[in-house]
Amino acid sequence: MERPHSHKPSFLSRRTVLGATIGSALVFFLLGIIFWGGFNTSMEATNTMSFCISCHEMKDNVYQEYTPTIHYSNRTGVRATCSDCHVPDPWVHKMVRKIQASNEVLHKILGTVNTPEKFDQHRLTMAKRVWTAMKETDSRECRNCHNFESMNPSYQQPRARRQHLNAFETGQTCIDCHKGIAHNDVRHLLSDEEIEQLEAPNPKFARAVPQHYLDGLELAATREAESERLAAEEKARQEQAIKDAVASALAGESQLDQGDREDTPAWAITNWDDVAATEITLFYPGQASMEWALNGRDHGGARPFNAGDRCVDCHAMETAAIGQKIVTGEILEPTETLIPGKRGSIPVKVQASHDAEHLFMRFEWSTTPHAPVPFVEGGKMDPDNPMKIAIMFSDDKVQYASQAGCWGTCHHDSIGMPDAPEDALVHKYLTESRSEIEIAGRRGKKRGGWDKMKDDASLQLEMESGHYMDLIRFKAGEQISEVGHILSDRIMDGGQKADFHAQQLGNKWIVLLRRKLTSDLPGDVSMALDQVYNFGFAIHDDHSNSRFHHVSLGYRLGFASSDSTIDIKVTRR
Repeated sequence: MERPHSHKPSFLSRRTVLGATIGSALVFFLLGIIFWGGFNTSMEATNTMSFCISCHEMKDNVYQEYTPTIHYSNRTGVRATCSDCHVPDPWVHKMVRKIQASNEVLHKILGTVNTPEKFDQHRLTMAKRVWTAMKETDSRECRNCHNFESMNPSYQQPRARRQHLNAFETGQTCIDCHKGIAHNDVRHLLSDEEIEQLEAPNPKFARAVPQHYLDGLELAATREAESERLAAEEKARQEQAIKDAVASALAGESQLDQGDREDTPAWAITNWDDVAATEITLFYPGQASMEWALNGRDHGGARPFNAGDRCVDCHAMETAAIGQKIVTGEILEPTETLIPGKRGSIPVKVQASHDAEHLFMRFEWSTTPHAPVPFVEGGKMDPDNPMKIAIMFSDDKVQYASQAGCWGTCHHDSIGMPDAPEDALVHKYLTESRSEIEIAGRRGKKRGGWDKMKDDASLQLEMESGHYMDLIRFKAGEQISEVGHILSDRIMDGGQKADFHAQQLGNKWIVLLRRKLTSDLPGDVSMALDQVYNFGFAIHDDHSNSRFHHVSLGYRLGFASSDSTIDIKVTRR
């Protein structure tokens, strides 16, 4: 019997493991590629700038705010588009974000933000949604382009490198500090509680500081020290040339510090050429106060300051720029108290020396033409005194002194400040003298603590504990030297005598101070040669008064030349 003829199935008809033929599997595979290609093309199309601004809500509002920023145009030509910041790269997170975008499509249909007025009305809600998402993901989209671990701090400003170092160690993330960098900033509309919650460090985000970052910090310090050395040498050469020219012109007439002028006391006639000089730039502070500095809403450096950073860590190289911003009313100075022509900063050459009994200090700075004060009759706040100088010393027992120096005595309720009481004159005081200090001014409260002074017994205990700042002041016009201290108020009727000698030579003021190293009088700071002390000073130039002075940050003064924490080294005579 003949066997039936068997037909071998074609390749495409063969069955796969799941029972489908190879042909059908191939068809589904090709369809999948086509579908995926189309899907992916659609996804990428919705990630383009042109798509994002195709609706007038985006084009007329956030796009207009974005184009002037560095994310749109910069020196490297790298542009961050909408999707770079608002759409995740990982596929799963991208799909979640696309699904969430359906809510935005709904509100487009409803016209929720279809006018500028409506957009502004909802701006804070939309911003908070973005900020919260970025906070929860450790600013994932920022890190598409930026990365802590890749940063080179030697190319950053001091403030940036300190903030980024804190971010490593405490768990800060990009959005904590960098709100409003591409669109109008509405952070100021958040409540203080919202700011604290939204910008609190997350320990989960903390990371080890890379060695290359530490190396970069060291390199930055070396570069800045070398730059300062070269600048100091150049300035010294210029000053010597001026001295030589003056000496030649005067043909032997003596100068202050090096001559025998009849009006110069014997202690002030000395040669300072061999004493190390430090240039400290004082700046105009406007209505900045300790409460302002401690409040994160106002001051971006509040968090590192509260963690122990010094003001000079971030601001030593930018005091002139800060002063210019304030004196022109860009920040921290009301329009009605602006003084046209007033300088924003004063570079001061500071030198210090000592003998067995006394501390000597020398201050030198240049004058400027008179800038009349428009809101004072006659244009001079203090007609009798073209210049006043005030100097404060303390040890580390005083809160904030090691970080901010004399700034710790300035409060938001002092004379001329925003929350100064109408029925009291509040001068400088220390936090230790108050039972409570209102920092944030929440729920309509006045900032400061003028009406929360401790009782007499508590204040006496604070004095005995060394919680005060030694204050020395000199008025050039009246030739008056005053000494005192600050705790609950500015007290100027006690303490050891301080000697001043001041003279204006051409366009320069030169002020010399002599005070004893030790004292047993209340309010005085005695100085030991093996210790470091906090130092700050202020200059009222051009007949100014009250808060319209120029102030220094807090610096460290000491006698041990090998101590790296000392800013101003006191030279042995």
